[in-house]
Amino acid sequence: MARLDVIETFHGILFPGHLHTQDSLQLALKFEFQDTDILIVSYPKSGTTWMQEIVTLITNRGDPHVSQTVPNWARAPWLEQHYCAAVLEASSIKPRVITTHLPYHLLGPALQDSKAKIIYVSRNPKDVVVSFYHFHKMANFLPDPGSFPEFLHQFLEGTLHFGSWFDHVKGWTTATMNNLLHITYEEMSMDLHGAIKRISSFLQCPLEEGKVNDCVKHGSFNSMKDNKMVNYTLIAEEIMDHSKGSFMRQGTVGDWKNMFTEEQDQYLESVFKSKMQDCTLEFVWEKQDRGDRC
Repeated sequence: MARLDVIETFHGILFPGHLHTQDSLQLALKFEFQDTDILIVSYPKSGTTWMQEIVTLITNRGDPHVSQTVPNWARAPWLEQHYCAAVLEASSIKPRVITTHLPYHLLGPALQDSKAKIIYVSRNPKDVVVSFYHFHKMANFLPDPGSFPEFLHQFLEGTLHFGSWFDHVKGWTTATMNNLLHITYEEMSMDLHGAIKRISSFLQCPLEEGKVNDCVKHGSFNSMKDNKMVNYTLIAEEIMDHSKGSFMRQGTVGDWKNMFTEEQDQYLESVFKSKMQDCTLEFVWEKQDRGDRC
């Protein structure tokens, strides 16, 4: 199922036709979650793959066997993609780990009465847009990104595939759900040990210190970059052209500074302040930051 040039419009949001269909998107909204499920939610390029790896390692108590032998899309399939149901049915991995990029206003109703554990991963929008721009260059199932100024404008307008970053973050982080943990990319980057302890506690999967250290070792960015089950080098060149870039580029906090002009930074800041004026979240924009409130 290539469909590389197909775009699906669903509830006003664009999705790549490669792996997404109207049927698969509709089925996602009616999905019956089990109370033991773990759902990883994020806007693209916010730490999704990293969280898939961390959850895999935690649920296997630091043992890297599964993460090194099963592709991440098979052990934590995307709910809205057409192959998800078949993968979950065939898999013997327990608990079920499911991934989604769907916004809260679409998926929230399916989770209303569920006890499934939800982990929402966010990342500062400056690093998100830079990472997403580079990803568009290599992913043949996404449109040509054009110039970075053009891409930044589309990002801030919410017209890129997967919709508005602002709506996504605000929707999930303001949801009144006792079974939701919000964790940031920056937290994982600056204190992976602490992040893993928080996540394992939330998942009610306590780990001894040695097992936490195993998770840190095998869940590090460098470890993932070398793991073909994670770095997407198993994907055919016609779908993801690795000659145009690496899926796992740098994994740093503040990489946006190498891309943004001062004018672009001011542009994003002005839109950010306007769209996030009621937000109480703190965002870390570079490694030494303590975080600025929206």
